[in-house]
Amino acid sequence: MRLPIRPRVAPSASKWSPSCPSRADLGVMPINLPRPRALAQRLRNRARVEPEEVEEFLDTHTAEWQSLAEANPHDAADILEELDVEAATDLLSDLNVSDAAGILNEMRPELSVDLLEELSPARIPRLISAMDADMAADLLGQLDDRDRHQILAELEPEISHDLIALLQHAPDSAGGLMTTDVAVLQVGLTAGEATERLRQLHDQINDLSYVYVVDHRRHLVGVVSFRDLVFARPGVGLEETMVEHPVSVRPETDREEVSELAQRYGLFGLPVVDHSGVLLGMVTHEAVVESVRAEASEDFAAAMGAGPEETVFTSVTRAAAMRLPWMVINLVMALVVAFVIERQSSVINDIGPILAALMPVVALMGGNAGAQSLAVVIRSMAIDGLAPSRAGKVLLNQVAIGLINSVPIGLLAGIVGYVFGGTFRFGLTMGVATTANLVIGTLSGTAIPLVLRRMGFDPALASNIFLTLVTDVVGFGGFLVVATLLLP
Repeated sequence: MRLPIRPRVAPSASKWSPSCPSRADLGVMPINLPRPRALAQRLRNRARVEPEEVEEFLDTHTAEWQSLAEANPHDAADILEELDVEAATDLLSDLNVSDAAGILNEMRPELSVDLLEELSPARIPRLISAMDADMAADLLGQLDDRDRHQILAELEPEISHDLIALLQHAPDSAGGLMTTDVAVLQVGLTAGEATERLRQLHDQINDLSYVYVVDHRRHLVGVVSFRDLVFARPGVGLEETMVEHPVSVRPETDREEVSELAQRYGLFGLPVVDHSGVLLGMVTHEAVVESVRAEASEDFAAAMGAGPEETVFTSVTRAAAMRLPWMVINLVMALVVAFVIERQSSVINDIGPILAALMPVVALMGGNAGAQSLAVVIRSMAIDGLAPSRAGKVLLNQVAIGLINSVPIGLLAGIVGYVFGGTFRFGLTMGVATTANLVIGTLSGTAIPLVLRRMGFDPALASNIFLTLVTDVVGFGGFLVVATLLLP
């Protein structure tokens, strides 16, 4: 007996649902996630492809959105960043103040500003008050003076005072990174009294990695980890549990130094004190990690000649304005290279197109060798500071590496020159020029960031542009000079 065949039904054009993720969603999703986390992942992945569908889903599933925002503010922030400002503002307005503030804590300040401008003016001070102090200060720092002063005037005096104090510090300093929501206890308390005091303050403290101990004038005298405090006998005094004279930083300390200290001593946070030792706040582990990421991002952008503050969300006019000066400098440097080539045009005319075809090879090899040294030096400066006293040794080491690599590469380039040019002299010209430019490129890639730092500039500041000038001038000009000397 033959079984009836079920007719094939055409797939319906049903709307996308996070309960039925697409293959694209599944391909980038971790498995075995709890339901709220899995929902957040699916929505975030879909928002990058079809933000309108995610917007429509969240508009019609308010309970799921509110649950997601409460449980996973970081994922919720990622989702809102993929939507247009109007849609993101509407979704943020559907949340209570605490959850909305938690999302703003996780968003980039420049994007949070766009949302803030669309929110009800009466809601903004409440959101700012509920945010982490350091994140609220970063957000207010993105506003113009008039709007910032208006918001500060509507806040409670204590909150306003703390934010004004944070706004006085540079964003890339310890003062700009710190939070004032710190666990602080008076010296003289017992472990039991300290634990009870922390219970009373838990709503005002965001990070309990460390508890700082101060005297009656708020001078920092010690630090105790929350774990040690909890496991200490109730009658033991803080003086017996704490570590005296903890590592601390001043408000003006650069974030690179803050990051270096945190990594060197394995700390989850650093206290910030003024010139007299009064505790001002704490740079949390999260802020340190974010500062390292931001520093690496800025160094990369600066080395390429882009604005260190530029992102893909930066307005077209502002991004163009940040890039234009370096484009002009690059043009001037390119004209220098063109001038060098023009001065040797007779050599090109005499030898012909083969020489012109091989010149870029010499320049590119030198540029690549220099870029490798440049990356190593800038990375070393960012990670361990690269003390000026070690600059000479670093320079010699990098030049030695360039010399070692230049020998086999020069031989290979010489063989290529011989094959293309058909004469031993042509091969020798190619080999000598390539070898010389590799060594000079390595030397330049090492020296340029060191010289920029010596002059007081950011070592990453458009280093790649200056390196390209050197390797192109030596690559093109040096090749033509060698050709003039060796070729008939």
